[in-house]
Order: sequence, then structure tokens, then C-alpha cells
Amino acid sequence: MTQAENPGRREFVSNLTKASVLLTVSGLAPLESAGQPAQPVTVGQVMDMILKTIPNAPFPKTVDTLKSGSRDQKVTGIVSAMFATTEVIEKAVQLGANFIIVHEPTFYNHADETDWLKNDEVFKKKYGLLEKNGIAVWRFHDYWHSHRPDGIYKGVLDALGWQTYTDSNNPKLVTLPSPMPLKQLIAHAKEKLGIPMMRVVGDPAQSCQRVLLMPGASGGRSHILALGQVKPDVILCGEISEWETAEYVRDARQQGQKLSLGVLGHIMSEAPGMQWLVPWLQPKLPDVKITYVDSKNPFTYL
Repeated sequence: MTQAENPGRREFVSNLTKASVLLTVSGLAPLESAGQPAQPVTVGQVMDMILKTIPNAPFPKTVDTLKSGSRDQKVTGIVSAMFATTEVIEKAVQLGANFIIVHEPTFYNHADETDWLKNDEVFKKKYGLLEKNGIAVWRFHDYWHSHRPDGIYKGVLDALGWQTYTDSNNPKLVTLPSPMPLKQLIAHAKEKLGIPMMRVVGDPAQSCQRVLLMPGASGGRSHILALGQVKPDVILCGEISEWETAEYVRDARQQGQKLSLGVLGHIMSEAPGMQWLVPWLQPKLPDVKITYVDSKNPFTYL
């Protein structure tokens, strides 16, 4: 009997074909592709895949653009960092990664405008390092903050161990299970976020339970409006203009309010969010090595 005349084999092949179709429709790989090496992805494919998870993306106006490299280049590895510092770029090269996803600007201004830097030696050397090594840099700021949950805030909450203490109606408000002195609260934040020193306005012995957590650079107006709305015991923020939030808190204290301020620093208050990007992104790209590289705090304390 020939293969075509064998009814059992015809049924087997038919069933196998149906199974392959079902697996493909369900989003799983067909049986015949099992064990085959994954096809390399491009920078643009990674960006597009990420944007599919962001509400209302792509945005018509955003600073989240490629700062170097091309959408078409094949990804050899990904580095997540707060900044694409010279050290971070060199580390990416060592790791064999050619795609750096950063939260903050690469070229010293919010929009990464470079016309004013075209004759600057520091800029030329940094850009040349990126070009020489074929590295794409993509800023992931507006989109990561627009993710649900906010990717930066999620990472910071996890680092502080405060995931279960947030208010569903106002996630910026953290209500601790029991009060603690301001001094102890500040020590906790320093330890968990790796901050060597913080600026504080307040009484170290003040009891704190309601914490307004605003990492990054929300701005004095946002801080002050939020303080008036939620009435916390303390605000922990990323950075300030010294004539805004700090002066408001000082006046409030002199008027008799029990309110304190702790300044975490912009970088250290948001870095855990870029660290969380790795476990969030890795399952979506299981065949790409993704590494968090700490761009570190540039400041020392003398």
C-alpha cells in the first residue's frame, strides 16, 4: 500500500496540520518550528512592541525618540539605565549590547537638542563613541510614566517595600502600617534607595505615617497642590527648586503644621523604575539579554 493509500497516515497528517493551525492561531509556535533559533529583532520592533503596552501610544509629541542609531538595526542586547553616561555606553559595549533604553536625556537638555553642542568636545566624543560602536539610544520617559502602573513609581515602591500601602484613589499617598519618627523614615529611604545623604526640612522626632511620595522632578506647584489635597505628614520627593517646596514646608511648620520634607534626589528616586524595566521586559524578549546598568549618582558629599 502506498503512503497516499494509507488511511491511518492520512488521518495523522490531517490531525497534525489542524494542530499546527490551532497553535498558530492561539499565538504559540507551530510544532515544526519548535527548537528553531529565534529570529533577531530590530530596535524598531522592540520599540513598537513596548508601545503596544502604553495607553494611547504613540504620542503626537514626546521626548521619547531615538538619540542615536537606527530603528532597523538588529538588537544584540539591551541595557536599561537612568542615563546613557560614557561609563554606561562602555559597559554596554562590554556586554555586547547595542541598544540602550534610558529614562533621562543623553545630551544635557530635556529635548536632547544638539545644534548648540556641535563644537563641544564632550558632546562630540560621546556621540562618536555611540556611532563607533553602533549603539542605539532610546529615551523612555513619557511612555514609562504613562504605563499602568507607572513604571518608575512601581519600581520605587517595590524598592521601598511599600507596594501594599498605597491608596487606590491616590497612588502617590502611602499610609504606613504604623507611625515612625521622621529620622527612622529617612534612614529607611536612604538604605533602600542607596542614598548616602538627604536634605530634610522637619523635626527628626516628628511622627510620620502618611507619606506623599513624588519621585523625579514634579515641580513645586505639583508638590504644593498635592500637599494641600492629601495632608500628609511628610513629602518625599526627587528634586526641588529651593524657593518652592522647601519654603512652603518651612512656612507650614512655622504656622504650626506637622509637616516635613525629605529630598531623595532626582536620580536615586527614579533609578529603581529603570531597574524594574528588566523583569518587565525580559519575558517579552526571552532570547535577548537585558541588563540594568546603574548610571550612579554623580555627586559626592564632602
